[in-house]
Amino acid sequence: MDNFVKDVKHAVRMFRKSPGFTIAAIAALALGIGANTAIFSVINTVLLKPLTYPNPDRIVLFEGGGSIPKFKLWSEQTNLFQDVSAYDFGGAGINLTGGAFPEQVRGSHVTADYFRLFGAPVERGRTFSAKDEEPLGPHVVVISDSLWRQHYGSDPHIIGKNIDLGGVPYEVIGIIGSGFHSDPAPDLWLPFQFDMNTRDQSNYFLVAGRLKPGVTIAMANARLKLATEAYRRKYPGGIGPRTVFKVQPLRDLIVSGVRTSLLVLEAAVCLVLLIACANVANLLLVRATGRKREIAIRAAVGAGRGRIVRQLLTESVLLSIIGGALGLVVGFFAMRGLLAVNPGNIPRIGQDGSAVTLDWRVLLFTFGIAIVTGILFGLIPALHASRGDLSAALKEGGGRSGGGGFRENKARSILVATEMALAIILLIGAALLIRSFAALNNVNPGFDPQHVLTLRMSLTGPRFENTAGVAQLARHGTERLESIPGVIDAATSCALPLQGGYGLPINIVGKPPAKGPYNGGAGWAKISPHYFDAFKIPLIRGRFFNVHDTAASAPVVIINQALAKQLWPKSDPLRDRIIIGRGLGPEFDARAKQIVGIVGDVHDGGLNRKPRPNMYVPVSQVTDGETALIARIGPLNWIVRTRGNPYALRAPIEKALRQASGGLPVAHVQTMDHIVIQSTARQDFNMLLLTVFGAAALLLAAIGIYGLMSYSVQQRTQELGIRMALGAQAGDVRNLVMWQGMRVAIVGVLIGTGASFGLTRLIASLLFGVQSWDPVVFVCVPILLALIALFAVWLPARRAARIDPAVALRYE
Repeated sequence: MDNFVKDVKHAVRMFRKSPGFTIAAIAALALGIGANTAIFSVINTVLLKPLTYPNPDRIVLFEGGGSIPKFKLWSEQTNLFQDVSAYDFGGAGINLTGGAFPEQVRGSHVTADYFRLFGAPVERGRTFSAKDEEPLGPHVVVISDSLWRQHYGSDPHIIGKNIDLGGVPYEVIGIIGSGFHSDPAPDLWLPFQFDMNTRDQSNYFLVAGRLKPGVTIAMANARLKLATEAYRRKYPGGIGPRTVFKVQPLRDLIVSGVRTSLLVLEAAVCLVLLIACANVANLLLVRATGRKREIAIRAAVGAGRGRIVRQLLTESVLLSIIGGALGLVVGFFAMRGLLAVNPGNIPRIGQDGSAVTLDWRVLLFTFGIAIVTGILFGLIPALHASRGDLSAALKEGGGRSGGGGFRENKARSILVATEMALAIILLIGAALLIRSFAALNNVNPGFDPQHVLTLRMSLTGPRFENTAGVAQLARHGTERLESIPGVIDAATSCALPLQGGYGLPINIVGKPPAKGPYNGGAGWAKISPHYFDAFKIPLIRGRFFNVHDTAASAPVVIINQALAKQLWPKSDPLRDRIIIGRGLGPEFDARAKQIVGIVGDVHDGGLNRKPRPNMYVPVSQVTDGETALIARIGPLNWIVRTRGNPYALRAPIEKALRQASGGLPVAHVQTMDHIVIQSTARQDFNMLLLTVFGAAALLLAAIGIYGLMSYSVQQRTQELGIRMALGAQAGDVRNLVMWQGMRVAIVGVLIGTGASFGLTRLIASLLFGVQSWDPVVFVCVPILLALIALFAVWLPARRAARIDPAVALRYE
């Protein structure tokens, strides 16, 4: 310990003697460690922190979506699971009415076991009982602590009072404490009130459960596989032929969409840190050359090689710890900046990123990476400095060596080549994501998003429990909207492009059951007239819907090109009728519908996915059961095309919709341009960060090779002077230095390019419209890096060519 304290004091004195070196090294380390801290803080929150539920590792989610028959089967597996619960995230949203200003709040429908499964603390009152879950049971609601405080002023007598939800009174029976967190966080919970004897196969909720003690995931999945066959026999057509019931840990499914991208970003910042380490190691090598006499004297008075290495490692680790401490500060601000540009769809971090903090895991990570980094960049210089020639070092008298050739810079050359290799890996990854970004932005979405405003409305209340009421709302609402000056077209739909939708099976009248994609089904949407006009979706053949397509007229349907090509590759679909939703339950319309039109394909699931087969039906021709089902699980979307900025007409549009709906609020008001941007936000986020890291790597690599050649020229001043005195031309000297520098760069570029062929496969899932071995990227990026290296080498080479032989011969 005494020696360690002495080593630390000596290291501090050495840092004070070389402030330029100290500042440069600490700055490089702070940036590298800070970037790692920022990314790791997000990874820690999303991937590492346990879920905030009791025994979260035993909570599993049933795959394949929930229907009531599936939920009944799963909840009966009492030898495998306990507290099996169905839940959703409110679907269309809940209208909180009864006040002067109705508003839409986040709601969730749940079964009674939900609160016990997720450990929701009951602050006041109670949660749902078996009686509350009965079909046509009482209108009861459990509210969150935040809703109780913000909307009801922490009323201590709220339990037992009624609140209006969609014009219907609901009794408040409980309040969930503020310590309960879910993503997204509901404002209130309602009981599902299932009819457990129904054969309804529609999927519109999630099902989770807790594994019983002693039951593993593998055991549960083996039992569920057997239960799948029994379910298929009882409900023919209820699930696809290749579907097998199984479960996965809840956390794995929550983070599955972001795990790869976060790990790729962490790998990228680790590469940046390694490049920074290589630069600092080069600085230490240069510094060690100037300390040869000091180290030789230490060895001469009895210091062994291990003692010298320990002293030098103490200096490098102390340097790294200081850089790590500053890196923690840099990481905090980088983390806030990272969350400011995050796409908003990263799970577990909260809407504003408030869940991401620098907790003990992040502090431990930063401290650990500082120690490892200090050893990593300090070991090579320490070993190099400690094995010098003692007598030669003492004879130098502290002066510069005039004969230090290129071979003496071998260690530095290896480090610079490593920097180049790591930089090219990062740059190729960034270039691939940039190419993906360009490909996504060149995708034709199938509609015109400009000047289109969308608004969501939750249809709750007796008025909208049947098709007639919803069709009347759509008709009156669009008439009011189209009467507003500046509005061109208005329509309604149960789904919007790029945001997913619903799917139903199809049967062509007079033909065998279809076996196309989606188990013989396709996307489905109910729309009002002018929907295609509002989005400028082209008509390929036939006609659009009009005001004459009512409940009293013949049932009709419009399909898109993808469905036409899939099911009618060599025939005319306009001659056929189809039946939609057969076998799913009494809610679905079994009447045959005449195909009256074919429209262009629209990207429903995102720009990075091919347009799926799709069909559209008039809002007035769906059954009451379909209307009630859609109202429970999704909102009614209003689409308004305007002549100018849609937001300029927001106030009159909202007023018209309140008047048409009897005072229902609208929410999620946004333009289609914004929805298009949001659909690629996560890809843009990955591209932005990897591009920043790639640019940092490029800069560090350029600095590294520039520093190597500058030092080499300085060390070889006498040699180069002798060459010029013996007749070498300035161009010869310049070319010699440039070749030696470019040799290092080319080796690094070749190694990095070769490694990239394998490593870029890891980001294949993040790419779109480009292969992980894209030839354009693999040719252009190495050329770009080589040109930058050429410029970095040319500067010291030009200086070498200007050496005065007379001055160089006297150089020491």
